[in-house]
Amino acid sequence: MASSLTKDSVRPGTPGSEKTFFGHPRGLATLFMTEMWERFSYYGMRALLPLYLVAPGGLHLSAATATAIYSVYLSLVYLLALPGGWFADRVLGPRKTVAVAGAVIMLGHLTLALPWAGSFFAGLGLVAIGSGLLKANISTMVGHLYKGTDDPRRDGGFTIFYIGINLGAFAAPLVIGTIGENVNWHIGFALAALGMALGLAQFLLGSRHLDARSDVVPTPLSAQEKSAVLRKSALWAAVAVVFYAIVGFSGVYTLNWLLVPITVAGLLIPILVIARIKRDKDLDRTEQSKMTAYIWFFVAAAVFWMIYDQGGSTVSLFAEESAKNSVLGWGFPVSWYQSVNPVMIMAFAPVFAWLWVALARRGKEPSTAVKFAMGLLLIGASFFLFLAPLAIADGGHKAAALWLVAIYFVQTVGELTLSPVGLSVTTKMAPVKYASQMMGVWFLAVTAGDATTGLLSIAGVDLNKTGIVTLEAALAAVAGVAVWMYRKKVKELMGDVR
Repeated sequence: MASSLTKDSVRPGTPGSEKTFFGHPRGLATLFMTEMWERFSYYGMRALLPLYLVAPGGLHLSAATATAIYSVYLSLVYLLALPGGWFADRVLGPRKTVAVAGAVIMLGHLTLALPWAGSFFAGLGLVAIGSGLLKANISTMVGHLYKGTDDPRRDGGFTIFYIGINLGAFAAPLVIGTIGENVNWHIGFALAALGMALGLAQFLLGSRHLDARSDVVPTPLSAQEKSAVLRKSALWAAVAVVFYAIVGFSGVYTLNWLLVPITVAGLLIPILVIARIKRDKDLDRTEQSKMTAYIWFFVAAAVFWMIYDQGGSTVSLFAEESAKNSVLGWGFPVSWYQSVNPVMIMAFAPVFAWLWVALARRGKEPSTAVKFAMGLLLIGASFFLFLAPLAIADGGHKAAALWLVAIYFVQTVGELTLSPVGLSVTTKMAPVKYASQMMGVWFLAVTAGDATTGLLSIAGVDLNKTGIVTLEAALAAVAGVAVWMYRKKVKELMGDVR
């Protein structure tokens, strides 16, 4: 499939010099298709997850428990991106790590497809582990295709790669969601496994086009370090097995014995990682100042993702119970709402890219802090907008589907204002010592936000109530105003970064 998109090379000497992918190294086609199929499997399963958890034909859990599981799962995916990067750097290298990740994800989806509750949670764990291994490394291999940061094709290559992500995310709910909701939940999960199998096959067949750097283990573990890692891993695994065996045999085990530790870890680990970097005496004054500024962005991002990711849980579960899931009399599955964001991303991302450049030429481009403030205000506005369909439902009526589409639209605009800017500023403000780790630190903001949602759900908070939705919207708005008010101070702390 990917080869049909290639043409004769205009720059001989690039990886896969006989062919290019829209003028880019041939290996980009391999990574584009791999990521597209992986995202197809991931977002298809994710669209089904909260609906399956509450469905009478699924696990038939409460909405609060479903939201907790969904949020803890997302936080775990992003939490595992940090050790995923470490594993490639120290053990297997990016290419082999991604191959292993694809196999683990496929096995996870197949396990989800089995009709037993125990296998379902094991499958979730496998998909989270595989996603963490893959997420941190496939983008690294895209960067390896180019000979340096000054290659004029580099930004365009990442843009094409980003399109692959959103193509997979757009198609997944339409295919997997439809089959899962209307035919059989487990067939839907099996389709997710098929998607990952196609992605893995594409990767293995096309990996010869990747750059040689993707096979390199940058800082391999010494024999002594390997022994130490294995001992520590075995010790912690044994502690976990003994602990849960005691809890299980004592008869007091509930799902919260699993959810609470993961949620607490999702909140504590980001704090500990940021604190460790901030306290590092190897950082000079300029780097310390930039890290102080970065904490502002990190906390703002955590608030943003706390609300944004509820589009797949809180808002989706509301749609299942209280929305008219139809347009002009044509009904559609609830999971289709999850295709709204990626199609809007593909439509509006080029517009935002053009807008920032156009404003920069006029000297009017907003600062990073102002963009973050805008993102927070927009995500808050999306939940203020959510109050309207909540009020309609409280009146005993079904809310129109366009209310939910409007919520996703506002959230998408907020995402385009904050997320790409956050990725960029993370690379710019990273201390030299932590240059390769800071992207994992950025993902920890997502972990912290989703863990907060999970903790609220575990505590029994109904996130589909007017009061809590108003509180979350107000929190985002206050955070946005705070970032805007202190924008000059933050800009000063950032030093030469803009």
